[in-house]
Amino acid sequence: MRALLVVNPRATTTSERSRDVLVRALRSAVELTVEYTTRRGHAAGLARAAAESGIDVVVTLGGDGTVNEAVNGLMTAPTALAPLSGPRAQRLPALAVVPGGSTNVFARALGLPRDWADGTSVILDGLRDGRHRVIGLGRADDRYFTFAAGVGLDAAVVRRVEQARLRGRTSTPALYFRSIAGQFLTGDDRNSPPLSIERPGEPAELELGTVIVQNTAPWTYLGDRAINPSPQASFDRGLDVLALRKLAMINTSRTMAQLAAGRAPQGKQVLQLHDQAEFTVVASRPQAFQLDGDYLGERQKVHFVSVPEALRVIC
Repeated sequence: MRALLVVNPRATTTSERSRDVLVRALRSAVELTVEYTTRRGHAAGLARAAAESGIDVVVTLGGDGTVNEAVNGLMTAPTALAPLSGPRAQRLPALAVVPGGSTNVFARALGLPRDWADGTSVILDGLRDGRHRVIGLGRADDRYFTFAAGVGLDAAVVRRVEQARLRGRTSTPALYFRSIAGQFLTGDDRNSPPLSIERPGEPAELELGTVIVQNTAPWTYLGDRAINPSPQASFDRGLDVLALRKLAMINTSRTMAQLAAGRAPQGKQVLQLHDQAEFTVVASRPQAFQLDGDYLGERQKVHFVSVPEALRVIC
């Protein structure tokens, strides 16, 4: 079995020594090639090339951003796009994820341990036993995502966190809470919500302040606590949506408190949609946009699609 290990050398919870241990462990089970990422988007190119060359498994060591890039590389490889017979997931290399970031939402949603060493043991057992799971993905325009996407307040908070990390701040629950409070208090969308959701054959949902899209549960973690706005979301079904109709101070504070407590939000301002095949989020003015925790700029229109049985994952 041939495998490619894609390493993000800036992964926050690993060291050079731990990476060496991982490489030796994987080489005991597979014929291994190791590549280190050097820039944003590099992991996507490496994974795409691996699919084209017939690699059996792509292993990532990094955070959710590295995983997202690798998934997009696999899903846009010629093998995935060619009109061949048989399920696409079977034509692509399987994906194995060794958690190396600060949050590792995708790995934890799969049930993998938080520690990279324990996660490696699970992956080695899966490789030896031929164990895998086929999961669905989400797609936003031409970009795939594994666990979540957001337009509006959610994505603007991600932007603030990324800016703080560029200034040398550590990603912590406290940083996220301060970013939420700062964005909410200084944002200009509380009085005139700019978003709407359009679905085939359904009336549009208007005047929304933020839209959170989940491909699985949970949406994210704050330390050990799962944050679960759409607890029914699953890799095995369509996309789930949580949207807030208005960002009024009292109602939004109540919603944030419900989320922080690990409960699904409730109330008149909350819109929830379950198991959606496709929909479009439209904004009256440019809004922040994020996929799998990476800020991707501002958009005024994003088309979301559920992609069932898209990828094999070792877990």
